Formats: sequence, structure tokens, C-alpha cells
Amino acid sequence: MTGSLTERYEDRIAGVLSCYDRVVVTGTLPTVCYAAGMTKFLYAIGVRIFDYPQFASTLRDRVRERAAYPLAAQAGITIEHIAKSHIRKEAVVAEVLKRRGEHPGLVHVISAMEACGAYQPWHDKQTQKTFVRPDSGKCLHYYFYFIDAELGLVYLRVPTPAFAGAGYGHRSACNSTATVTAGWRVD
Repeated sequence: MTGSLTERYEDRIAGVLSCYDRVVVTGTLPTVCYAAGMTKFLYAIGVRIFDYPQFASTLRDRVRERAAYPLAAQAGITIEHIAKSHIRKEAVVAEVLKRRGEHPGLVHVISAMEACGAYQPWHDKQTQKTFVRPDSGKCLHYYFYFIDAELGLVYLRVPTPAFAGAGYGHRSACNSTATVTAGWRVD
């Protein structure tokens, strides 16, 4: 077999559509997305480096209490936690769409623990400096799926600050991702 896929099956193909199936938009808070920037920010607002976990837990709770739960409650849906990595979020949303229909509005909210960048408070005994340093961990992410009248199915991924043991913080809260599945239905 030689030739492209469209050449091989040209007798069965009525036409070819070329377009993007999704657009990914990532937002960042550039001043706190790296360890030195977060250290500078914490000093500027008067938060001691080793108090960072308590500071970040307040942010995590605010996302949960002011965004995730009120939005879900207003739409009459419950947040579904997915604890297993083999479960595809898109398949879960497809089932919800079958029941709900494809009218605009919030479709579903999913929470999942996923890998994320983190910060670890640290004191360097040689330099006598205290700062946060990069680390890795797991944090709770919320996925807000909704249908926009023009864009179709869209989701916004919001990571929340998390901790791995005592003294760990989170740096991926500075990154949120919105994925727009333009003109495509999840089947």
C-alpha cells in the first residue's frame, strides 16, 4: 500500500475537513510560578517561609468554598471525584451530556488528585537564607466542564494548593488551563 490515507480511500471519501479539534489556553501568574518569585512574594506580603503551607491551605479552601461548591450547587450538580487514573474524564462528561443535553451552561465538575509542581520551605544552613525550593507532589484539581453557545464543550482545569507531608506547598496553582473543544461533541 502506497500513498496517503486519503489517496488510498478516495473512492469512499466525500470530502476532507481540515481544522483544529481543540485549542488549549494556559494562564499563568508569572511572579509566583518559580521558587525565587514565590519566595519574594511571601516576604513582600509578610508570610514566613515555613508558614507557607498554612497560607496555601487558605487559598485551597477558598477555591473549594467560593468556586467549586457554589458553582456546582447553582447548576444543581454534585462534584464527582475521580480517584482512578484509568477513568477518562471525557467519557464521564459524555455520559452526563447524554442525560443533560447540550444546552449552554455548566455541565459537570470533576475533582481529581494529580501530579503537580510544589514548593518546599527550606533553610540553607550555610547561607543562613530561608526560601522555598521546587518539589513535586499531588494536588486536587477541579475540572469545570461547560457548554458555550459559540465554542461548544469547554473545560477549565483549576489546580488547588496541596501539601505532601509537613512543610510542602504548591506551585501549580499559578497555572490554569482552559481547553476548548471547538465544534466537536464528545461521543
